[in-house]
Amino acid sequence: MTVLVRDLRPADQADAEGFVRVRRLALPYILFTPESVRHTAVHSHPGARYRPLVAEEDGEVIGTAQVYLAHDSPEPGQGCLNVYVRPDRTGRGAGRLLVQAAEEYLASLGATKLFAWALDEPANRAFAERRGYRQGRSGFFLRLDLAHGTLPPPLEVPAGVELRTAADFAGDPRPLFDLDAETVLDEPGDIQAEFTDYDAWLAQTWNHPLLDRELTTVACADGRPVAFTVAHTDGDTRYVTAMTGTARAHRGRGLAKLAKIHGLHRARAAGVTEAFTGNDTGNAPMIAINEWLGYEKCATEVRYVRELG
Repeated sequence: MTVLVRDLRPADQADAEGFVRVRRLALPYILFTPESVRHTAVHSHPGARYRPLVAEEDGEVIGTAQVYLAHDSPEPGQGCLNVYVRPDRTGRGAGRLLVQAAEEYLASLGATKLFAWALDEPANRAFAERRGYRQGRSGFFLRLDLAHGTLPPPLEVPAGVELRTAADFAGDPRPLFDLDAETVLDEPGDIQAEFTDYDAWLAQTWNHPLLDRELTTVACADGRPVAFTVAHTDGDTRYVTAMTGTARAHRGRGLAKLAKIHGLHRARAAGVTEAFTGNDTGNAPMIAINEWLGYEKCATEVRYVRELG
C-alpha cells in the first residue's frame, strides 16, 4: 500500500469529508465540517499562504495537515504545520510525509521558525522530537456535558451592563472586531497576533460557517461590547468556545464569566449537549472560570518549535 501526499481539493466533497473524518477521530475537541474546511481553504488571508494537505492511501484520506505562515504576527518568518493522522492508520508513513511536505513548503516561503501542535501522548512527543522539534507551551482541552452535567445558574447581570448576541451586530460588526483585536493582544501563546485587517476578519471570522451568532454572547456597557464569548457550533449538538475576552478597561468585573454562563445556558436550551473549550496551561484565571462552569480537562496539547537553519 502506497501513501501519497497531495493538496486538498476544497471543492471535492469527498476530500472535505475525508479531512473532517481524520480530524474528528484524531482531534475530537475541535469542530470541523466540510463547509468549514472549504471556507478556510478559500478565505484564508493571502499573506498566510495557507496550504491544506492530505495523505491518501488507496484512495482514502488517512492524514491531514494545515500549513501556513503566521501572517498576523509582528514577528516575521513564523510558520505553522498541524499534522494529524487517523489513529487506526498510524505507522504507514503518512505523518512523516506530511511533515516533510509542510516543512519544505514553509522553508520555500522563507519561514525560519516552525510551530506544530501535538497531543501530549508518548508516541506524538517522540515523533516531534525525532524531527528536531522542542517543547514549547501547552494547552488543555476541556469538556462540559451539557446533557447530564451540572451547570451553575446564570449570574445576575450587573447594573449598566446588557447582554446581547453577535446577531444583534449583523448590521455593523465593527465593534466586535475592535473587541476581538484588543483581547487577542493579551492571549497567552507562542505566537502573538495582531488583528489590523477588518475585511480579512469579516471573511475569516465573521462569515465563518461555524460561527453561531445567536449563541455568541456579548456583554455591553454604554452600548459598546466590552466582553464576549464566541460560539462555534456544528449545526447539531456540539459547541466549541472559539474565543473569550474582556476589554482591558473592564477587566476584574467578572464579565467574561457572565457571558460564558449565559451563553452556555442558551446553548443547552438550543439543544447543545456537549461543549468544548481550550486554555493555555498558564491561563489560571480562565481555567478557574471553566472549572467553575463544570468543564473537566480531557486532553493536553503541546506546542513544538523547530528553528530552521
